Amino acid sequence: MTDTLAAPPDSPTIHADTQACVATDVARGITRLFARNGIWCLGEVPLKNGRRADLMGVDAKGLVVIVEIKVARADLLGDAKWPDYLDCCDRFFWGVPPALDRAPLETEGYQPERCGVIVADGYDGEIVRHAPLEPLAAARRKGLVERLARIAMRRHTTSLDPTCAQLGSQA
Repeated sequence: MTDTLAAPPDSPTIHADTQACVATDVARGITRLFARNGIWCLGEVPLKNGRRADLMGVDAKGLVVIVEIKVARADLLGDAKWPDYLDCCDRFFWGVPPALDRAPLETEGYQPERCGVIVADGYDGEIVRHAPLEPLAAARRKGLVERLARIAMRRHTTSLDPTCAQLGSQA
């Protein structure tokens, strides 16, 4: 398997746009998979530790799930900060497109015993390795869920009335 995208090698702008499109497709497929399973999520969620979760959601039991999306091998191999997400969720998944070589995710450095893998495209997703439950402390989970709820409500409100974004604080 390869992580080569359908873009001319001498055109980094097109390549970057293609990667963004693929990442959007992967996020959409995972969101659909999660919705069918009672996990509702948001994209691009800022965390208190300075990181930004590609997808962050809550299941029917109130457990927090984070998905880090990678669409290029270089991006996957170059991300040394991903373990920062583990303290912010009960389950962690890698989200990748079907064409990405998943072999690195099986190595010790990517903690396969702790991290699940979801393969997705713009239509659907499939869990190819389940993420084990690593329960957060109840108080930490409560704070994360409340923060996620406030972010969701702010986004919803400002989508209905964009002027509200200027009226309140961020989180």
